[in-house]
Amino acid sequence: MKNRQPAYRDEPTSSSRAVDRTPAPTAKNLKKRVPFAFAAVGALLALTACGGAVHADSASGPGSEPVSGGTLVYATGDTEPACLDPIVSGNVPQALVSTQYLEPLFFQDEKGEIGPWLAKSWKWSNDRLALDITVRSDVHFTDGQQLNAETIIKNVAYIKDPKTLSSTGILAVEKVASVEKIDEFTARLHLSEPDNALLEHFAQVWVPIQSQKALARGAEANCLSPVGTGPFKVESWSKQQEVVLTRNNEYHTPSPTAAHAGPAYLEKIIWRFLPDHAARFAALQSGEVDVIDVLQPQNAVAADADPALDTLIGSRPGHVVNLTLNTTEGVFTDVRVREAFVRSVDVDAALKSIFMSTVPRSNSVLSSITKFNRQNPEAYSTDVAKANRLLDEAGWTARDAEGYRIKDGVRLSTTAIQTEAVLVPVSVLEQFQHSAKAVGFELVISQEEPASFNAKRYAWEYGLSPLYYTKNSPSVLNIVYDSAHIPSVIKGGYHANNNGLTGPEAQDIDKALRLAATTGSEKQRGQLYAKAQQLIDKQYLSLPIFDQQTRLGFRSDVEGVKLLSPLGMPTFYDTWLDRS
Repeated sequence: MKNRQPAYRDEPTSSSRAVDRTPAPTAKNLKKRVPFAFAAVGALLALTACGGAVHADSASGPGSEPVSGGTLVYATGDTEPACLDPIVSGNVPQALVSTQYLEPLFFQDEKGEIGPWLAKSWKWSNDRLALDITVRSDVHFTDGQQLNAETIIKNVAYIKDPKTLSSTGILAVEKVASVEKIDEFTARLHLSEPDNALLEHFAQVWVPIQSQKALARGAEANCLSPVGTGPFKVESWSKQQEVVLTRNNEYHTPSPTAAHAGPAYLEKIIWRFLPDHAARFAALQSGEVDVIDVLQPQNAVAADADPALDTLIGSRPGHVVNLTLNTTEGVFTDVRVREAFVRSVDVDAALKSIFMSTVPRSNSVLSSITKFNRQNPEAYSTDVAKANRLLDEAGWTARDAEGYRIKDGVRLSTTAIQTEAVLVPVSVLEQFQHSAKAVGFELVISQEEPASFNAKRYAWEYGLSPLYYTKNSPSVLNIVYDSAHIPSVIKGGYHANNNGLTGPEAQDIDKALRLAATTGSEKQRGQLYAKAQQLIDKQYLSLPIFDQQTRLGFRSDVEGVKLLSPLGMPTFYDTWLDRS
């Protein structure tokens, strides 16, 4: 196996410690596949934001010296973003590309600890209702604007402005009531209530720091060419074709895990949109492109057997890839029916046959690398006998001519909406459909284009919806399970909580989640998130399937490919082309 092994190292976790830029350990000659415990839209707001951190690399072998220059061609299989600014909306396709040109205030390491990046230091008030952030005084954006306290004020205001149409960012800063300038480089954030995930939020590329001069142009202009402090900058965007990124020759703010300082090695990156899986892999094989993502299991196997290719696969943190059950109407208003459906399907068999055993099963609503994740295989194991018993108890005792259960003349039926970019292929749903039928449950699969998928999800026109939410914190549970997020977040109908549970059971979950988000004790925080997961599991609000993943295939002469903490997005700052 030629999959590159992740390299881990400890980083500073206190604002008072100096940043150590010793290069991370290399892994050029390791052939073991990245463990899944480490492993993990445009228009799909369902696939919005990304705890534990990810760092992996394809560092060069002994004696190899990085070469400056050259153009890297990257072909993405994710949906083309509608906007290159990840504050507007806030989804994985935006995070993939914007990681190259935008940077956050803080760095979060693989243990979940926070360290400085664009921020130099920070200090909480005793009541944890105010946070002072001091930024570096030696940083300028690529448009010449200096980073300062005003930058933070303008960025938070931009995120919270309803006209920006932020979904991920606005949820990340929802407790920030106001921001004031303390001095030229220090801003004070005033909170409506304590938020122990706020520093984690500001370590995400969905809450990046952008030039206030550029933000003043408005969201429409900023969507075309965001201005950050990153190693690359946006030169052009030919929609439905490619984004061209050029090197920032003044760059000097690499992450703590970077292998060098100063500007990037690559002169240019061409970021192409190539959604067809077969065509994208063929382009990689032929050398037409240098790196691809959304690497399919069969292509990963082929790449491992090809000396001209390498692979890099790692987990993303947050809410796992899952089927979310709509409890607002239909058969899933009954928790017994929800559990019966979960117990009826054989997730392990589907992953073995469709994903060729390359994607292990998840038994938690949190990704395996997310802090405080609680694996619960008993709750999500296949148990056909129990599924039948639960459906009998719920009154679905009769069967029609096709073998489906009926009650009061109505068939036990639900519809799963599906679209290509949501990571649960139709073939997996078809296997679920077959096993569900064995207990008398009809599963209808409705394949949608991205626009209609979103429209149906926003209007609650589904029984099941494949979803995930990438986020570097257990507080992702507050977003996707707190009943406060059932109403639409932004104009257009996006709701972060897609199960819609209300009533006493939802109130119990809300209470645990809200205490978990505000406590000043990390020990209590962990205990409360464990309790919340227990309550969520008991309500069968979703069926966990597998961790989100970043899956890259690349040419073997492309060196220094890495996945960057904390979201596991690829970074090409240390990348160079060994083609001399």
